[in-house]
Amino acid sequence: MDPFTLVMLAVLAVLVFFMFRNSRKRQKDQAELATKMVPGADVMLSFGLYGTLVSVDETANTAEVRIADGTVVTVHRQTLARVVEPTEHTDVETDIDADAEPTPLDETLGADSDDRRPGNDLGETGEGPADKR
Repeated sequence: MDPFTLVMLAVLAVLVFFMFRNSRKRQKDQAELATKMVPGADVMLSFGLYGTLVSVDETANTAEVRIADGTVVTVHRQTLARVVEPTEHTDVETDIDADAEPTPLDETLGADSDDRRPGNDLGETGEGPADKR
């Protein structure tokens, strides 16, 4: 066999290996997600809506999600994208002085801040710089 054929077969074998590997990983992730999808879990839907899972109907392939007090929506089960894990908020120290007076915007931009405004290059006649020849 020539070397080109061997290289092509090796590339094909690598592609098949990665396809099976990704498939197994996706199945494992789906199984893990299914175990976390219990009533009372905070979920995010695939279109970005957050809510609390009320119930899952396996036969109708639907789920009920409470998005606000008294508002429950029925969605397709596949729209349940992920379970939202509670995050711990850490106190972040900031360099902002709480007692400091706010600085006006013109002082922070500098003395030439008026020159940065659009349309400030007009003369007293209202003509632009191209008309001042």
